[in-house]
Amino acid sequence: MNTEALVQLDHAHVWHPFTPMQQWRATRPLIIDRAEGFELIDTEGRRYIDGVSSIWCNVHGHRVEAIDRAIRAQLDKVAFSTLLGLGSTPSIELAARLCAIAPPGLDKVFYSDSGATSVEVAFKMAVGYQHHRGRPEKNRFIGLRGAYHGDTTGAMSVGYCELFHRPFLSMVFPTRFVDAPDALRAGEGAPPASEGRWPSEDPDRAAWLREQCLGSLDRLLDRHADETAAIVIEPVMQGAAGMICQPEGFVRGAAELARRHDVLLIADEVATGFGRTGTMFACDREGVTPDIMCLAKGLTGGYLPLAATLARNEIEAAFCGPVDAARTLYHGHTYTGSALACAAALASLDLFESAGLIEHVGRSARLIAERLEALRGCPRVADVRQRGMMTGIELVPGAGPTAADLCLAVRRKGLILRPLGDVVVLMPAPAMPGETLARMLEIVVGAIAA
Repeated sequence: MNTEALVQLDHAHVWHPFTPMQQWRATRPLIIDRAEGFELIDTEGRRYIDGVSSIWCNVHGHRVEAIDRAIRAQLDKVAFSTLLGLGSTPSIELAARLCAIAPPGLDKVFYSDSGATSVEVAFKMAVGYQHHRGRPEKNRFIGLRGAYHGDTTGAMSVGYCELFHRPFLSMVFPTRFVDAPDALRAGEGAPPASEGRWPSEDPDRAAWLREQCLGSLDRLLDRHADETAAIVIEPVMQGAAGMICQPEGFVRGAAELARRHDVLLIADEVATGFGRTGTMFACDREGVTPDIMCLAKGLTGGYLPLAATLARNEIEAAFCGPVDAARTLYHGHTYTGSALACAAALASLDLFESAGLIEHVGRSARLIAERLEALRGCPRVADVRQRGMMTGIELVPGAGPTAADLCLAVRRKGLILRPLGDVVVLMPAPAMPGETLARMLEIVVGAIAA
């Protein structure tokens, strides 16, 4: 089918996510037909560097032979069988692998199929755990303002975004929020950023923010811990909030407060997991084991939908007992633990080891930092925020082209990016080779500094 026919069918039938459809139908959309390595190829043969790793999912590149081979081998056995009352070989093997690499103490795995569903499972685990240990009044959550945890009802409740969620306020449950440590918008009393430093990299500003935000969390818990099941955070970097870096020690401090106040800590590592921040999981950067950890996106290397919610043994144990005790977690998804997806995930984890991927991410992170030095002093740039392969370049509103305009401009140079408000987001695949990454950064710096 030719491109024009596909465009007509797309306009007639496809409702795109996070897309103003009236404006979309007034454009001739880019349609991806295939991919090779770290490039997407459209229906007319043009190539584009995948600068957002297909919305933060792709890890090793596209059409990776080892993952393709694992999926084909599993397809020759069975594509899917239910986990309701049955086990399956790849789901068992993957659960064991995940527990072996996760922060120590996370020994139980509950599968679902997306980041939002992994978060919903975490909420049920947390509230159910409190209920079964005789604390049913501990059924509320505390989140960070501006956080994003997905678009299902529970996920919306703990990560409110005015633009996304305002029409659905009647659907959400009440959540208490504390300010996130946002260096650019630190507010009154914050130390000014030192000359020559981005707001997010100034150590005095970071220390002040950490203490202010943890102090607010501590005071909120003083008042409401008896009603709180869990604190929910995206550790180290709040992704869809605009790539907001948390100061070193913030995650560790939040974990300590959770323990002190007898509430659980849920770490949403849907975006930050699998090497994105420079360690396998963002919590590893601060030596923190959350009570519950949510994984998705990069879990299968970006090949197939799969999510996992990991929990401590004591949380799963609270749901165990005689059938008539009504303690079972009656929750599930049809394609839970898909054999094909689990096979892809196992192959992806093998590649982490064989390719030395975490070490490669360290080298790539240094390259990103070095090349973005060219933006220091640029009047268009308000802040540059980076943790590993996750980077946000926040533009000064009105000082030049918008982030959306810049993302369209770099597309014409062969690079796919997607903005978050005023933030140009760089999220290349962790395995992207240095030469491809360097070309991507050259395009970005050239477009912003022009």
